[in-house]
Amino acid sequence: MTLISFINAFLSYAVLLLVIVAVCAVAVTIGITLRRRKDQKAGASVEEK
Repeated sequence: MTLISFINAFLSYAVLLLVIVAVCAVAVTIGITLRRRKDQKAGASVEEK
């Protein structure tokens, strides 16, 4: 029983870790996309002046 409990706890934390990593990856991707869009917009307004 102890081994099964350990494996269950380990898998629970492993799934939680994967969820956290996935959320962080999505946040970083959104941040990079928004920054590139902002930089393009800033570059376009500098060229107009």
